[in-house]
Amino acid sequence: MITKFLMASCLVAITVIIHATGLGMALSHVSHSNEEPDTRFWPITWLLIRVAWLLIVIHLFEIAVWAMFYWWQNCLPDARSSFYFSGVTYATIGYGDLVLPREWQLFGPLEGLTGILMCGLSAAFFFVIVSRKILELHGR
Repeated sequence: MITKFLMASCLVAITVIIHATGLGMALSHVSHSNEEPDTRFWPITWLLIRVAWLLIVIHLFEIAVWAMFYWWQNCLPDARSSFYFSGVTYATIGYGDLVLPREWQLFGPLEGLTGILMCGLSAAFFFVIVSRKILELHGR
C-alpha cells in the first residue's frame, strides 16, 4: 500500500513538473513573440492557436506518462489501451469501458483529479494571455 502511494505521489509530481516546465516555455514564447503589441485580429488569433496547441501537447505528454506507467505495471492489456484509458481518465471523460485491476483502482481517480488541476491551470494561463492582449488593445 505504501509503495503504491509513493508511486502515485511520483506520478502526480512528474505531471506537475511537466506542466510547470511547459507553461514556463509557453510564457517565454508569448513574452518574446513580438516586441510591439500587435492587437489585430489575425496576429492575436494565431497566437492563441499556438498557445492552445502547446497546451494540448503538454497535456498529451502528461497523459503519456500515466499511460506508460499503466503499461509498465501491466494494468491494462496493451499500450493502446493504456493510452486510451489514461486519456479518458485525465480528461475526466470516464467512459468506463476499460477499468484498472482492483489493486490499482485508486490511480484512476487520482489521475482524474490531477488532470482537472492541470486543465484548470492551463485554462487560467490561457485567460491570462487573452487578458494581456485585451489590455494591450486598450492601451493599458
